[in-house]
Amino acid sequence: MSEAETPLPGGRVGGAVRVGDTVRRPTGPWTPAVHALLDALRAAGLDGVPAVHGVDEQGREVLGLIPGRSIARDEVVGEALLADGVSWLRRFHDAVAGYRPAGEVTWRHGRRALADGELVCHNDPAAYNWIADGDRVAGVVDWDMAGPGVALDDLAFVAWMSVPLRRELPVDDVARRLGVMADAYGDVSPEAILAHVRVRMSMAADRIEAGQRRGDQGLLNLAAIGEPGNTRAALAALAAREPAIAAALPR
Repeated sequence: MSEAETPLPGGRVGGAVRVGDTVRRPTGPWTPAVHALLDALRAAGLDGVPAVHGVDEQGREVLGLIPGRSIARDEVVGEALLADGVSWLRRFHDAVAGYRPAGEVTWRHGRRALADGELVCHNDPAAYNWIADGDRVAGVVDWDMAGPGVALDDLAFVAWMSVPLRRELPVDDVARRLGVMADAYGDVSPEAILAHVRVRMSMAADRIEAGQRRGDQGLLNLAAIGEPGNTRAALAALAAREPAIAAALPR
């Protein structure tokens, strides 16, 4: 008798299910690159990375389950958890800095080699992809968007989704949380994170549109909830608030 499948929360791009102590997710041409990345990160000793167990009889990837609490997409996480998530992001960037696949590699958003100064980013490292244990990040999941970028790309994405800059919150709260991020990561200013958000999220909107044109089913699923139009509208709203946020940032 096969084990029961339990749908996991989140997963707007593609449905993930739990089977025993594993997670099964749809694969794509990018899956070999992602699995090689995860194997390399675990070999480097990075915590919180799911183990790769291959592909099942239905062609789904099989990953080790990381126990803990899943975070809802619209949850505004506390500052202690936000800081721990960004500290994990710094450990990831330090670990992945030495990982450079040879030549061109197929990622979800296209096939290319790493350029000078780039690393492999998670590209979707917001709190809804954290597995929490209290105020600690026990694991980070949903690696299918991984691919070339710069460290600020991941930081800006966290700021957009998990400060969250995509919503209108009190300016002082937003500025303080950007300061928490900068302190937790180190060697970056809150101004630099804020300034990169519009660059990163415009890129995200462009990538979603390109994937929808290619027929990527996961990205086509986002069209049903208004993406990337919602992101572009929220970016326009942020542009109006950004000067006040910048003025309130900790110095």
